[in-house]
Amino acid sequence: MARIDKAVLLAAGRGTRMRELTADLPKPMIEVRGKPVLQRTVEGLREAGVRAFLIIVGYRADVVQNFFGDGSRYNIAIQYATQVVQDGTGRVVDLARNFAGDSPFILGYGDILVDPANYKPLVDLPNDVEAIISITSGEDVSKGGAVFVNDQMELVDLREKSKAGQATSPWYNAGIYVFRPSIFEFTAKLKRSPRGEYELTDAVRELARSGKKVKALELTGEWADVRDPEILARLNQK
Repeated sequence: MARIDKAVLLAAGRGTRMRELTADLPKPMIEVRGKPVLQRTVEGLREAGVRAFLIIVGYRADVVQNFFGDGSRYNIAIQYATQVVQDGTGRVVDLARNFAGDSPFILGYGDILVDPANYKPLVDLPNDVEAIISITSGEDVSKGGAVFVNDQMELVDLREKSKAGQATSPWYNAGIYVFRPSIFEFTAKLKRSPRGEYELTDAVRELARSGKKVKALELTGEWADVRDPEILARLNQK
C-alpha cells in the first residue's frame, strides 16, 4: 500500500459560464457557504494527510497565490505552476511531472466540491492498482464523462460528453484521481480530441487499456461541479 502525501489541484480556468462572478476571480475561488471551493479542497486533503500541494494556476493566478501563499498557515507546502495555453486537462498534468517525481499523487479539479470524508480512502493506493478514478451517480453524463466499469469496479471505458443514443453508464466521472507517475507516459502521447483539446480522460482510458488496473471509487455524501450560477445558488441555500 502506497501512502499518498502529494496533491495536484487544477485552478487555471476562468469559468465563463459563471459570467460576472469570475470577472475578478478564477472559478475555484468562488465561495460556497462563505469559503472558496479550492480552500475546502485543500483543507479536506490536509486532514487526510496530504502535505505537499501543486496548484496549477492561469487566469487571475494572483488571487490564488495571494490567498494561499506558500501554505505555511495551513501547515502544508504549496508550489505553483502556470498553465499558459488553455488547451485541455491532458497537457496540464505534464506540469506536475517534476513535482510528482517518483511518487503517486492525487489530482483534483479546483471547482469540484465533495464531502471531505471522501479524501481518506484516496490516500492509500493498493500496490496492484495503477490509478483510481472517482465516480458518482445521478449526474447527466452528456455534461461530463461516462465511466464504464466491470464487476470488480475496474475501469473498462471512459467517454466524454456522450451524445443521445450512445451507450451510457450510471457512473459519472467525479473529477478526483489518484495516479502513479506512469500517467505521464500516456499524457505525452495524447492527440487533440474532437473538441480540439488534449483530454486527460483519453490518457486514463489508454492507461486502463494498456493492461494496468484502474479502479473506480464511488464517492459518498455531497458532490457538486460548481460550473454555473444556478448550481452555486443552490449550494449556498443549504
